[in-house]
Formats: sequence, structure tokens, C-alpha cells
Amino acid sequence: MRLSILVPVYNERAVVETSLAKVMDAPLPDGVDREIILVDDCSTDGTSAILDRIAAEHPEIRLIHKPVNEGKGAAIRTAIQHAKGDFCLVQDADLEYDPNEYSRLLRPLLDGNADAVFGSRYLAAEQSRVLPFWHSMINKTLTTLSNMFCNLNLTDMETCYKVFRTDLLKSIPIRSNRFGFEPEITMKSSKRKLRIYEVPISYHGRTFEEGKKIGWKDGIKALAAIVYFWLIDDLYVEPYGRGHLHNITGTPQYVSWLTRQLRPHLGDRILEVGAGIGNLAGRMMASVKSMLPPKRIRSTCTLCATVSCARRMCR
Repeated sequence: MRLSILVPVYNERAVVETSLAKVMDAPLPDGVDREIILVDDCSTDGTSAILDRIAAEHPEIRLIHKPVNEGKGAAIRTAIQHAKGDFCLVQDADLEYDPNEYSRLLRPLLDGNADAVFGSRYLAAEQSRVLPFWHSMINKTLTTLSNMFCNLNLTDMETCYKVFRTDLLKSIPIRSNRFGFEPEITMKSSKRKLRIYEVPISYHGRTFEEGKKIGWKDGIKALAAIVYFWLIDDLYVEPYGRGHLHNITGTPQYVSWLTRQLRPHLGDRILEVGAGIGNLAGRMMASVKSMLPPKRIRSTCTLCATVSCARRMCR
């Protein structure tokens, strides 16, 4: 197993070397190695030269220099294209988040329970720096609004620490160039019905005097991104035919009509192989159950896979 750590970097000369050292030294679960993909977003403070030196010394690092500064979302979009691991984790180049918590973030994915894991700064964590009230309130307000539109119960939508299965992340188009990446990927994950988990993480936030870049204007843009991506179903990159199948599920009348046309030509048992995502088979079986007498309907136990299991523990 391999973890691709995506690191967008812009003007972090004072902390980037220490931050990357922590990323390279962070413990990972047994059997998981790492690759680090650095994207220099056209830094102007000498960060580029530091990154060149670090990348030359460490073969696990791949460094991409962008010719134009576009923002965090654009840098992550570039990094995703180069990711070769089984999972992708977004890591800011500052020191606000602790790489020693990678194992905690990966556990729901390695256990097969999750498609994406968000690290929450507002769940009970080991430690968290006390920061200005209004900054935290804006974050929590944006999370609440995002939850209302996404129908999720996240505690921290704006968190940097987001880990995805790479195959899923590569299939999601990223349109936001700046900090709109956070609400965009959250909304699209919800619409794609990904299994999202949250785990508590430590947070060592910075003030604006210490180099924090996100501001109140980005909060307004995040709100606009929530509404925009709620309205627009831009869920799959072009090569993924599954996107067309997903769109069909949003036309229940068409699927019902198709079911009615096929139903007279089918028997009581239906096997759908390579025909899509199972939406037709599901409607067909519902139609079969409505037509058959009760004694003809048999169910399969979800625990032991035995038809009509009589064991009480398996019911």
C-alpha cells in the first residue's frame, strides 16, 4: 500500500523545511509506504530554491513548479494528476497540522470502512491552540451551511486534512483554484455518496501575523462555492462513463419506463452483469416481489449468505 501526500506550497520559506521533515519522518501503519508530491505554486520568497534542494536529496519526493500562481485548489489538482498511491492525503506546507496523526487518518480507509476521512479540529483532540473567536465562528458557520446543503453532519468542513481513495479522487473534477477546494470536494463527496469518516486531530493554528493566508474574502467565496456546487452536478471527470450512469439515476421516470418495457420479457430471477450500477436490477426485483405470492419470495441472510436462514442470530 502507498500513501500519496499532496503538498501545495506558496511562500513558506520560514517553515517549509521543518514541515517537510515532519512529513517524511511521520510514522505510517505497517505495510504502507509514502510518496510526497510537492507543488510549488510560483513562490516568490525563495521557497522554490529550498524545495529544489530537498527534492534532490530525497527520492520519495516529486516536485512540480507551476509557472503561474493560481491557488491551493489548482496546486492540489496538479498534484492529484501525479499521484500513484492507493490513498491521497492533503498536507499544507505550514506547521498547523501534525503529520504524526497520519495513522489515525488512514485507519478507517485501511479497515475498508471509509472512502474518505476528514480530520476534525473540533472533535475532542489531544491539543488545540486557542485562536481568535471570529475565525473559529466563521469556520463553524461555513461547516453548518455546507452540512445543510450536503445533508452531512461534519464538524469541520474546512479542515486541511482530507484523505481519499486515489481512484475516487482522480475521478472527481476539481474546479476551484483557491480555498474553494474544501467546500467543493465536500459537496461532491456527498453527491457521490462516498462513505466519509471524521477523526479528531490536533491543531496548531497560525495568526495572520505568523503567515496565515486565508481571509474573510475567502469565507465569502466558500459560501458561493457551497451554493454553486450544490446546484451544479459536475461530479465526474470526462473519461469516467460511470458519470453518465449516475446521471440516469436522477431521472426516475425514465428508469421506471425502461423497467416496464423490459419486465414482460424477463423471468422471476434476474442477473444483471456488466450493465451499469444495478439501478435497473433493483427496480426489476422490486417488481418481481410485488407480483409473486409470499411463499415464492426468499431472502438471503446478510451474515451467513444462506437463503432463508432460520438462525435467530442471523435475522
